[in-house]
Amino acid sequence: MDTNRGNINYRLIKRWDYRWTPLNRGYTDKILYINVGNEEIKDKDVPLPVKEKFIGGKGYGLRLLWDATKPQTRWDDPENEIIISSGPIGGITQYSGTGKSLVVSISPTTNSVIDSNVGGFFGPFLKFSGFDALELQGKADKDVIILIDGVNHRVELYETSGETEYSHCLAEKLTEAFADDENGKKNIGIVSTGVAAEHSLFGMLNFSFYDPKRKKVRQKQAGRGGIGTVFRNKRIKALVCKIPGVKGNLNNVVDLEAIKERGRRFNREMRELDDKQCQMKQVGTAHLMEIMNDHDLLPVMNFKYGSHPDAYKIDSSVWKNNFTQNIPDGCWIGCNMSCSKAVDDFEIRTGPCRGQKVIVDGPEYENAAGLGSNSAIFDPGYIIEANFYCDTYGICTITWSAVTAFIMECYENGILNLERTGGLDLRFGNADDALELMHQLARGEGFGLIAGMGVRRMKEMFIEKGWGEASFLNDIAMENKGLEYSQYMSKESLAQQGGYAMTNKGPQHDEAWLIFMDMVNNQLPTFAKKADALHYFPMFRTWFGLVGLCKLPWNDVEPESNALSDEPEKVPEHVDNYVTIYKAVTGREFDKHRLVEDSERVYNFQRVFNLRRGYGTRLYDRQPYRAAGPVTKEEYESRAERYDKQLNQNLGIDTEKLSTGEKMKLLRKYREDQYERLVDAVYERRGWNNNGVPKIEFLKKIGMDLPEVIEVVRNFQ
Repeated sequence: MDTNRGNINYRLIKRWDYRWTPLNRGYTDKILYINVGNEEIKDKDVPLPVKEKFIGGKGYGLRLLWDATKPQTRWDDPENEIIISSGPIGGITQYSGTGKSLVVSISPTTNSVIDSNVGGFFGPFLKFSGFDALELQGKADKDVIILIDGVNHRVELYETSGETEYSHCLAEKLTEAFADDENGKKNIGIVSTGVAAEHSLFGMLNFSFYDPKRKKVRQKQAGRGGIGTVFRNKRIKALVCKIPGVKGNLNNVVDLEAIKERGRRFNREMRELDDKQCQMKQVGTAHLMEIMNDHDLLPVMNFKYGSHPDAYKIDSSVWKNNFTQNIPDGCWIGCNMSCSKAVDDFEIRTGPCRGQKVIVDGPEYENAAGLGSNSAIFDPGYIIEANFYCDTYGICTITWSAVTAFIMECYENGILNLERTGGLDLRFGNADDALELMHQLARGEGFGLIAGMGVRRMKEMFIEKGWGEASFLNDIAMENKGLEYSQYMSKESLAQQGGYAMTNKGPQHDEAWLIFMDMVNNQLPTFAKKADALHYFPMFRTWFGLVGLCKLPWNDVEPESNALSDEPEKVPEHVDNYVTIYKAVTGREFDKHRLVEDSERVYNFQRVFNLRRGYGTRLYDRQPYRAAGPVTKEEYESRAERYDKQLNQNLGIDTEKLSTGEKMKLLRKYREDQYERLVDAVYERRGWNNNGVPKIEFLKKIGMDLPEVIEVVRNFQ
């Protein structure tokens, strides 16, 4: 049957009717499996041991991906999967930050396991349609659209023709096509990507949400690791989920009143404290811009520097004036943080959307810092436009920021030139050619295709061609495990260096953000304290990804009495909120210790998954030296007083008679030694051996001694 709705041609090729399973205590215990290659659609039961050990969200994604793939499976093999799963708390509407889902796949950029968290409607809507997770496998011959119809309880697979569209246009068309009327648009969730995902290794996924105040479709991003590239490689054009509507207790929780009480408490904190603390309702995460600059932590010129005199041009006051104010900007129903800020009616000046007025979601801090200061472009108009095109082209903004900054530093050092870039002048600060580079990538042409390989592969290519010294390129290429760095300058925070480089998936700030605790507040003066923070912080963040929670409500706004608590860095009152809510949803016995234990099982499973794929040892936790210290003479001299003082106090060296080069060598040895000592301490705290491999006795202690896990680990003992 051929149809045309929303100016998109469809041909129904498969329909599967299912018996709807309503949620009970946050779960349906059903997984929806779709193979777009052979058109198989079925549901699968979640075994009780899997539910107990893996909880939901990222845990379910990792378990399903392990079972579906082999150690040698490549990202573009049909057997690779994309798994989307929320968690038992995901989808409740009585507490802020409960609309998250986790997306898991084998990454094109790292060749190992990647997970990316995302807001929007699709994750909760999938649950309400009867499934705790969606498991996508296979590779279609032609572009397909998948409809999960939670109203009529059926799944439909459509073949569609035409070019890959810009993601914001596709989301609008599909929402229009599948909504019954204007009011029904709020009951549609779309997952899509854009044209650049077909030409790069770091394509991302957009998850839509309908903004009833603006009457517009908006999008949140699952950005890291190239899952959008996997999506398009499978010839999936979009996922659509449709539900009858959202009402009070679709999760069928055990104690709704307990959840409401904690929600009221947090909402009061937001009303009374947000303006004094982070101003999330006014500027979202972009409130960090001047804070990072003031503390020498803002990435400038490929993480070379930590501040810049022009940073005021893109600080939070600028974004406050650009963002539409006094609108409840939540990417999930009931979230009172309202941090999903947007620029309305922004007129695009370049590229295929030139002259159009669009809504731009963000920029968030990562986008403003990465697209702006890290490329020395202090122009808010450029940042907004680049943010928009990253989103609609389907490009991970964090990766693109690191890619552009790396290219610019290579250009300024003669590694690249006009001939090698095809005529693009990619010096720091050149906004016009930076945008043209992105447009080239979207068109699949020119130097844009080189940029689309990502930092690691560009570095390797430039070394192979003899364009630059290997040692310099390795030092300034801001990637670890193949994933580009998030946009915080970690040189002066040893704990943050570990928080980036010792991650399972690569340097992403969602696992550990310890800069202020370590560098500014000096709360982690010893290796033991740093190691402890690098244990519990990733465990908290992992748990959020297991149950369907956003990380921001945990510690971005703190209760008045938090500073007086025994462990203010953990925000214990909010942790108690989460314990109460989890018990109220699931009825499971639970406390703050079990929160960590649940996370430890999944975190160590992911570490072993990396081992299974040939990674996951100490070798892969190394960092580029730019993350730890000054690579160039001008870097050292920009902080000469600080560095000289450290050499004098920590090593007893009189720097007066030493050249900058001599001091740099001494500082480098010291900082690299310090990092190795940190690695030792963290591994011991996490229950791993000196090579970063989980000890078998520790796996037994935390209940992750599954035979298939132990079999992998034994090969590394």
